[in-house]
Amino acid sequence: MTQQREVQSPEVGTGLNRTLGVPQIVFMVVAFAAPLTVFAGLIPLMLGTGNGIGTPVDFMIVGIVLVLFTVGYSAMTPEVRNAGAFYSYVQRGLGTAIGLGAAALALVTYAVLIVSVTGYLGAAARNVLTTFTDVSVPWWILSAAGLAAIGYLGYRNVEVSARVLGVLLVAEIGVVALVDLAIVLRGGAEGLSAQPLSWGAFTSGATGTGIMFAVFGFVGFEATAVFRSEAKDPDRTVPRATYIAVILIAVIYAFSSWAMINGLGMSRAAEVAAADPEGLAPALATRYVSQVAHDGVQVLLVTSFFACILTAHNVVARYLFALGRQDALPRRLGHVHPAHGSPHVASLVTSAVISVLVAVTAIAGLDPVTQVYAWFGGAGTLGLITLLALTSAAIVVHFLRERTTGLWRGTVAPVLALAALGAILVLVVSNFGVLIGSGTLADVFLAVLVAAFVAGLAWALVLRRNRPDAYATLE
Repeated sequence: MTQQREVQSPEVGTGLNRTLGVPQIVFMVVAFAAPLTVFAGLIPLMLGTGNGIGTPVDFMIVGIVLVLFTVGYSAMTPEVRNAGAFYSYVQRGLGTAIGLGAAALALVTYAVLIVSVTGYLGAAARNVLTTFTDVSVPWWILSAAGLAAIGYLGYRNVEVSARVLGVLLVAEIGVVALVDLAIVLRGGAEGLSAQPLSWGAFTSGATGTGIMFAVFGFVGFEATAVFRSEAKDPDRTVPRATYIAVILIAVIYAFSSWAMINGLGMSRAAEVAAADPEGLAPALATRYVSQVAHDGVQVLLVTSFFACILTAHNVVARYLFALGRQDALPRRLGHVHPAHGSPHVASLVTSAVISVLVAVTAIAGLDPVTQVYAWFGGAGTLGLITLLALTSAAIVVHFLRERTTGLWRGTVAPVLALAALGAILVLVVSNFGVLIGSGTLADVFLAVLVAAFVAGLAWALVLRRNRPDAYATLE
């Protein structure tokens, strides 16, 4: 069976171009995390509804948990030969059926995250258009234009996407760094303080809510493994890119939230954030830099959302591509474009599905920020945490069975990560109604996520009974 897996592995002879090094993968992953989006949208929300000035510690704690997760994740990477990311690891550790359940859950999770961010993309673009031209356009038209551009880039070689994301990412990190530096150099509103980094600040307010939102800020870090088939040296590139991405994201978010708190003033940061979370970052840019910086934040917020969606699109397309190559889904999804060397069929399917879902939200008359972004983003967060916990369990089981690495990498770090992620998962589920804003909607989204996982399990059973040869290649 081992020989059969090696022959049929999606990594061998996929036809995808191996052009990605560590920098390109890190660019795409950090772009998925969308630093400016977190700075302008998520951190103010955490300040106002979470544990207030303890927000920097939220990011530090989640960063530590994800570094522990990455220890086992990277140790297992050389033994996982395809680009399916989470589901490939779950399949390797917990079996084919649970692996396909994880694959279905991952596809739904990323889909709802893309829909979430696409809604905000349209709203942000509408704000920019109104500010500079006084022209008002429905958000869904601008979202559709963004999806069309993303579909074009996703259809072409992934290196084209990486170059686009690299430019956009440098620009958005630059404007965040500019505002942060201006706050520090001008001493903040009440003088610079280290109090936001203290344990007392962390335990004040709604700590659980703060941790939940912090996890949302790291969405996409695991996508390094999705680009395995296009990495120059995947066994080295993927682990290095994952460590760099997690640490870079944690440092940017922790420092930026600390700077924002000092820029607002320790005594009133939480109050101001609760009163006007959307206007917080642009107002700080105006106060500490200039009106030009304010306008730059607005414009780059649009490109930040665009970069996030583009990376998520590439991730979903490669999930479908890997499943098509393994014959778990129609083989056509595993086809490679003869000129671009891209998973073009999987990319087109991804574009079509997301376009339909966004159209449904527009027809339903949902608000792109308070409903599409908040509801779908919350559901995606829960799906991500579930996948992280499943993957941690798979890593632990795999190394207990195989013993191919040391105690720290194969047991201690993965067990610590599993315990921490399990606790976070319980916390999120118990507070999911608060995160979504409606108990009924929370139940609906929970049902969708559970149904996705169960559908994956059912599909595995159907394959095993009706197409045993295809099922065998997955084992």
